[in-house]
Amino acid sequence: MKKFLRDYFILALVSGTIIVLDQWTKSIIRQNLALGESWMPWEWLAPYARIVHWYNRGVAFGLFQNGGEWFAILAIVIALGIIYYYPRVPKEDWTLRAAMGLQLGGAVGNLIDRLTVGHVTDFISVGSFPVFNIADSSITIGVLVLILGVWLQERREKQIGRRPTAAENHPSERVDFSEANE
Repeated sequence: MKKFLRDYFILALVSGTIIVLDQWTKSIIRQNLALGESWMPWEWLAPYARIVHWYNRGVAFGLFQNGGEWFAILAIVIALGIIYYYPRVPKEDWTLRAAMGLQLGGAVGNLIDRLTVGHVTDFISVGSFPVFNIADSSITIGVLVLILGVWLQERREKQIGRRPTAAENHPSERVDFSEANE
């Protein structure tokens, strides 16, 4: 049990926080704004950002509408994949671990909506960008953290020295051209 808790504590903390925050904010929106109604705490903010009650049956940012059932299945597969793979990621690879936590929280947050209300509640509207929610943001930030992690890993490898080629990794596959040139 200790190993299980040790392996999954950070994943549960990050994804759990995202899920709770996502569901709490969506609940506030559903209780206080009619579908399509918007709220702006400051009028000067209106052209840039507003809170609006909207929903979609697609994926993040309203893409691929009417695929809700498929996206629910995809979210379950992704969540199970993350849960399975997470303890196999080295503890030193904090960017991948953080990305997985953010992506799991976002996927489950939107999955809960699909299963309980039949669609995903969106409410954050910035400029002319599609309306989104905390879960969508979490998934997007998770992807950005993943890209950052890959970039940092590549930089570390370059600082250590150039990467070995495939032939250097597998000496049996080396071809000696010195004899062919004589």
